[in-house]
Amino acid sequence: MGTITVTAPAKVNLHLEVLGLRSDGFHELAMVMQSIDLCDRLSVANTADGQLQLSCDAPELTIADDNLVLRAAQLLRDRSGFQELGASIHLEKRIPIGAGLAGGSSDGAAALVALNALWGLGHSDSQLEKLAAELGSDMPFCIAGGSQLCFGRGERLEPLPAPADPLAVLLVKDPTVSVSTPWAYGRCRELNGKSYLSSEVDFETRRRMLRQARWVHPISADTPLPLRNDLQAVVEPETEAVQAGLRLLNSLPTSLAVAMSGSGPSCFALFPDLPSCEQALNALRSELDASGLKAWCCSLRNQGARIES
Repeated sequence: MGTITVTAPAKVNLHLEVLGLRSDGFHELAMVMQSIDLCDRLSVANTADGQLQLSCDAPELTIADDNLVLRAAQLLRDRSGFQELGASIHLEKRIPIGAGLAGGSSDGAAALVALNALWGLGHSDSQLEKLAAELGSDMPFCIAGGSQLCFGRGERLEPLPAPADPLAVLLVKDPTVSVSTPWAYGRCRELNGKSYLSSEVDFETRRRMLRQARWVHPISADTPLPLRNDLQAVVEPETEAVQAGLRLLNSLPTSLAVAMSGSGPSCFALFPDLPSCEQALNALRSELDASGLKAWCCSLRNQGARIES
């Protein structure tokens, strides 16, 4: 097989609830995650020389062994038992780095999908999701994609119906600012740890409430969207770029809801469709430029990392 190209989409968090601490030290989460059409592309070619090589068109991104693409490739090869397998991998980066959009996780997920096909290993999506969970909490979602309830560390997935309307998001981010996810969760624990839930019974009660929430069955422009991100209250007061992004997005009268994604600093507004999203971007462009914010209009996407036909 020659070169395989895989699309690696970003995600936004429509709901991110920090429930408490797990016995393994991670936070127990209840989330709704949604794929969007802001995508990296991963092209892989078989080398059969036992070498795993990565290149990238974004010079600021490390291509050393700690990159999730190479970690995913190494894990997949190790589990195959065929150490002679090799690949040359090129990453075209479009998802901003350190943005709370799971760009690195999606790239790692795309590597699993691409190399599983390239090397003829025959793993199912569910098997790839289990491997992905060993590398990162968001990575199983990045393989499954679409609209998903995500529990545990984020690796336990329960699919939701596809959105009923052609919703779109207007993303904004200061390209000079990033937020450390470990810092955000650590700060959340400092500020809110005393109010954390502590029992599995309480965790499951919150999961059940989210499963039964009317707004996710399905996500629709006609149903109020009570976006929630518990990390936003932690990150926003200490991050001017988040404050600016949320302020500008909240000034748009046609948006359905506004929130920060993940640990930030990306913020987004939901719109009924892509044309209304693009119209809002045009109306806001001069203010975004003055604030040093970059913006993207993106449709929602019903799948995760996939081989391009």
